[in-house]
Amino acid sequence: MKRVLLIALLIAFTFGVKAQDNIFGKWKTIDDETGKAKSIVEIYEKDGKAYGKIVKLFRSPNEEQDPICDECEDDRKNKKIIGMEIIREMEKDGDEWEDGTILDPKSGKIYDCEIWRDGEELKVRGYIAFLYRTQTWLKAD
Repeated sequence: MKRVLLIALLIAFTFGVKAQDNIFGKWKTIDDETGKAKSIVEIYEKDGKAYGKIVKLFRSPNEEQDPICDECEDDRKNKKIIGMEIIREMEKDGDEWEDGTILDPKSGKIYDCEIWRDGEELKVRGYIAFLYRTQTWLKAD
């Protein structure tokens, strides 16, 4: 009986640790300057890489509710932000995803990106050279 319990605990622990590495699903983005929720981003896997698109924006009533990215300079220029792929080409490296990019649709700037789990939170870092900003995203319902 003890052996069965031990095996069950080991299996549960293994799957629990695996879940901690999982970045896929819907995440509520939190502005690192204001602390306010900005959007819901769905992170998904395509061809072994991670991508993320905006599925919802949290906007005040006086803001455009379905804005376009007029500051973007690539294939996303003048496209709607809701539904836009802002995370591209992330590759898994151990417990982190890296070597991809993230777009800030407000400024149109594209940054190198790293993503990792920290417990129940998702850490998303955009950087250029040694300058970076890290946001904490929370699992969305």
